[in-house]
Amino acid sequence: MLILEDVQATLDVGRELGALLRAGDKIALKGTLGAGKTTLARGILAGLGYRGEVPSPTFAIVQPYEPPETRIPVAHVDLYRIEDPEEIPELGLEDSLIDGAMIVEWPDRMPDSFWQDALNIELEITGEGNRRLTWNAGNAWNNRWPLT
Repeated sequence: MLILEDVQATLDVGRELGALLRAGDKIALKGTLGAGKTTLARGILAGLGYRGEVPSPTFAIVQPYEPPETRIPVAHVDLYRIEDPEEIPELGLEDSLIDGAMIVEWPDRMPDSFWQDALNIELEITGEGNRRLTWNAGNAWNNRWPLT
């Protein structure tokens, strides 16, 4: 468990995580609205070298980032608006894992089996206004997470 005291702390953890990301990695970001999922994703993308604006992909659903702007290709996905899981294959998310990684907000819209080898992160707003970050890391994250 990590306690993130402010936005900067969330971005910093994301940057460290982005530096660890490699092709085939999946990161599932869970939490209520306003918990900091997009902020953490912004930090991850910064850790991959991205220097531009990172909008929430709520309306686009999938926002791709490609080299040379990032070290590896990354799909930033927000499944909040997906109502029927049968819509998900149309997004082509599996293809993004061939040579890149995926950061997914609202991952509960996909089958649990998809996330078995992922880094599953949950952000929770605490009573003090901090964020509590907890995780469950699949085998693909051995020796990489948690951050040391």
